[in-house]
Parts: sequence; C-alpha cells; structure tokens
Amino acid sequence: MYTVTTEQSFDSAHFLAGYKGKCKNIHGHRWRVLIKVGSEQLEDDGMVVDFKKLKKDLKEMAEYFDHCFIIEKDSLKPGTQQALLEEGFRIVEVPFRPTAEHFSKYFYDKMSEKGYAVQEAIVYETPNNCASYHVR
Repeated sequence: MYTVTTEQSFDSAHFLAGYKGKCKNIHGHRWRVLIKVGSEQLEDDGMVVDFKKLKKDLKEMAEYFDHCFIIEKDSLKPGTQQALLEEGFRIVEVPFRPTAEHFSKYFYDKMSEKGYAVQEAIVYETPNNCASYHVR
C-alpha cells in the first residue's frame, strides 16, 4: 500500500459545553490536520494523488475554520450568540462537540466526499495531543 500525507493548520477558539474542567471556558488552539491517502496502485503519473490538488482541498477546509469561534450547535444561549455576532465575531457552528476526535472524523468524511481514498485523518489539538479516525 502506498500512502501520502499532507498537513494544514488553523487557529480558532472553542469551548466544551457542560465539561467539568478548564475546557468549559473559551480557549484557543493551533489545530493541525494531517490527511493520509492511500492506494495499492499508482496512477499513470507515478503518484497516489497529485499533492497540488490534495493540499489545495485540505487548505480550503482548514481556512474555513481559521480565526473563528467554533461552537457546537445550541451550546450558547441565543442572546449570547447574537451579541457575539453583533460585535463582529465570526462564529462557525458545527453539529458535533468540537473535540479533536470529532474533527478527525469530520475531516476524514469531507476529504472522502471529495473522492480521496483517505486512510486516516489525524487532528492535533496541541503539539502533544491528537486524535485520529480511520476505517478498519
């Protein structure tokens, strides 16, 4: 099996609603996303996939989350969310708890939907802590 890996990163804030610990507060991360794509056979050009296209697609996804406040749907009171929007904050609402685990599946699924044979998606929340998602 041949595999290639590309990486992108983004900076954003989030919090974990209802969490009993420091992460219940708004805090930021420099998220790192690694996507591993594999194939048993190389294309006619001798590649698993063109890095140029793979990097571009992952970069677009990472840029969507860059410098925003990521919130889980319905985790803020409507008035709080409205006040933040009125102040000009960019909020990205996701339908899942914004953890490295959920983001690894999110990026796995989104890159798979783009037609890549994703083997694994790894998301670093800090330089020393990451979560990954792959299908057996």
